[in-house]
Formats: sequence, C-alpha cells, structure tokens
Amino acid sequence: MTRARREVVSLDDTPYYHCISRCVRRAFLCGVDRVSGQDYSHRKGWVKERLGFLCSVFSMRICAYAVMSNHYHIVLCVDRERVEGWSDEEVTRRWGRLFVVPERVARYRRGECKNEALREEVERWTGTAR
Repeated sequence: MTRARREVVSLDDTPYYHCISRCVRRAFLCGVDRVSGQDYSHRKGWVKERLGFLCSVFSMRICAYAVMSNHYHIVLCVDRERVEGWSDEEVTRRWGRLFVVPERVARYRRGECKNEALREEVERWTGTAR
C-alpha cells in the first residue's frame, strides 16, 4: 500500500533513503528474459541515465544503486541545505524540466502578472512560502 511522502520521509531523522521499484506481471527490466529469450541489457543504461537526470532536477545524491532483472534499488541522500536556498524561479525552472508548468506560474515567471495573490499562490505551489 502506498503512503504519502510526508508520512514516510523525515529529514529531521535522516537524509538517507533506500528506495525500491519493482516491475509487475513478470515484466523484465534488464538482462536476458528466460521466458521470451529477449535481451533487455540495454535498458540498464537507460535506468542509470534517468536516475542521474532526476538527481540533477531534485536536490538529491545517489549514494548507491543496483539495477536487477526485474527491479532496482537506490540509496538517496536528500541535500536539504541546497534546496533551502532555491528561489521561486529556481523551483519552477526545475519543475519545468519534468512537467508542464501551470500557465499561471509561467505568466508569473515571465513577469506578466505580479500581483500579491498570485505571488502567494506560486509560493504555495513551489513550497517557498516565506
């Protein structure tokens, strides 16, 4: 059963987290699938690249990882001090590397709408409320 991050992550207790992601329905992630004979070894590079990209977007470091045939393990360290210095602009820039930024936030970033209510809304979305 999934749980909200705020129930699982406590940076006051530790910045280190061991995460696991497993394939479902006997799907194969890497290596040679004994059932189909297909070789999926090339996917290991994809996983490694994606993990590196995600760490460049978020304030995390990879301490260790292992990509297995149907799952992977990763030990992450959250760099809390680094993220505390991020401005609204930096948070939304990073957000935009992964997702479509809501138009209201994009307009605020472009300086088209700088009213107090929108500033407060952007700060709530980005988690940078003062």
